[in-house]
Amino acid sequence: MKTQVAIIGAGPSGLLLGQLLHRQGIDNVIVERRSGEYVLSRIRAGVLEQGMVDLLEEAGVDQRMKAEGYPHDGFELAFDGRRVRIALDELTGGKKVMVYGQTEVTRDLMEAREKAGARTIYEAENVQPHDLESDQPYITFEKNGETVRLDCDYIAGCDGYHGVSRQSIPQDRLKTFEKVYPFGWLGVLSDTPPVSEELIYARHPRGFSLCSMRSATRSRYYLQVSSDEQVENWSDERFWEELKRRLPQEVADQLVTGPSIEKSIAPLRSFVVEPMQYGRLFLVGDAAHIVPPTGAKGLNLAASDVHTLYRLMVKVYQEGRTDLLERYSQTCLKRIWKAERFSWWMTSMLHNFSDEEDFNSRMQLAELEYVTSSDAGLVTIAENYVGLPYESLE
Repeated sequence: MKTQVAIIGAGPSGLLLGQLLHRQGIDNVIVERRSGEYVLSRIRAGVLEQGMVDLLEEAGVDQRMKAEGYPHDGFELAFDGRRVRIALDELTGGKKVMVYGQTEVTRDLMEAREKAGARTIYEAENVQPHDLESDQPYITFEKNGETVRLDCDYIAGCDGYHGVSRQSIPQDRLKTFEKVYPFGWLGVLSDTPPVSEELIYARHPRGFSLCSMRSATRSRYYLQVSSDEQVENWSDERFWEELKRRLPQEVADQLVTGPSIEKSIAPLRSFVVEPMQYGRLFLVGDAAHIVPPTGAKGLNLAASDVHTLYRLMVKVYQEGRTDLLERYSQTCLKRIWKAERFSWWMTSMLHNFSDEEDFNSRMQLAELEYVTSSDAGLVTIAENYVGLPYESLE
């Protein structure tokens, strides 16, 4: 087999990159170790920045998102008995976010790829990239008991934190930056109407909570829990009771509860690896960086990597500009570190790091009081939340 760009991983970043390249006439093949059904079963983020919405439109997969998604021009911060609305559109010159589940984004991209006749190989075992520093890299994998070789010009590693792409780079070529938080998010998905039309991020002495949504009839809620907590310890009844305790009373009174259709605990960590390229291999999304979900940046940050690599490939194949390839990592990391900062800041400001009232908890309240009473503070939150502009290659 032969292609121009080999993409490892059929998550939303790999699929989005493949769709964008296909529309520009750049041949690509996606290789995924899981089944398509498994990829679609992942329950992930649901808040899309303006930049990602625009990128999905450019990829021609925005029809259902625009019909079924929920544009949001604000969200709330709840703390110390107060509720403060962050008016995103007013503070950023009209920018908004779109509430549309990652599962739906993935489904739209899968359908578009199938319709276009572009090739995705699912359930490919033992995927391995080779000769990354040469001008003829290739991938091998096993399918139906046979070893397959895929020759290519470039490889995009879109296979996540645990994928083979980053592991294929010699460790002495990488520098890793990481912060592991002492808590996680217990998330529940339920077929209940959202408690609010906008997201509510709540700081409480018992711990952080978040009220989110997927649609007018499906809600997503989160509770801060200890990093060693087990999901089996949380019945639906216990979850709803604890959520009510952490929300403002008027919000808790409006909460509609019901059976959970998915329940899981996600650990929180900040992680960045530098550089994001090695020879002709380019790391994209979670393969290169992880952010805490507090700032709604994970999927959006992957999309900004896709944007950069896509523009580079267009330059290569349509203009013969290979001189820009070495700028991929530097360009991506500028935006990544800004998003890491915002996610770290939101996490540090809204979560409990101690069971007792201490200096840190007072600093959190002081920070919240300051940023929500300052025009400059409100703009800082809003412009980071809707997403900073994509970095230019030149």
